[in-house]
Amino acid sequence: MKKPNPEHIKSICDLVNISPYPSLLSMKLVNIGIGSAVIEIYIKKKHMQLLGAVHGGVLASLIDTVAFWAVYYGIENHDAWLTSVDLKLNYLAPATSGKLIARGRQIKVGGKLCYAEAQVNTEDNRIIAHGTATLMIMPELKMPAGFIFPPKFIEKK
Repeated sequence: MKKPNPEHIKSICDLVNISPYPSLLSMKLVNIGIGSAVIEIYIKKKHMQLLGAVHGGVLASLIDTVAFWAVYYGIENHDAWLTSVDLKLNYLAPATSGKLIARGRQIKVGGKLCYAEAQVNTEDNRIIAHGTATLMIMPELKMPAGFIFPPKFIEKK
């Protein structure tokens, strides 16, 4: 039986958390598991739109990103990556301060397409946005040279 390798998860989280776009939004990937992922953002002025609420683009980015990581461990090919092909979301309430927690859940992993849902909540569990994403498995996408991760899975005895 395979299980996620904690060293791989740490390596992925460390890299994602210093990558340009997640850093721009101050997103922090805090957990990846089989069929799930969690990302957090502490709301800052840069996240706000004109009327003082978190911009919808920030929420869309959270949903897109956490959906990606929710299906990541469902793909057994260590070298395969994903790209989003569809993103649908509903904005359900404004957020103005504190921490946002995005939780993604894998719904289906197929041979070429994956489907996930995600929800963004405040610290006190008030729902802010909900969405779904379709992602395509792309074995031809490769990490740039020099990025070597520990194995994705470890054998559980």
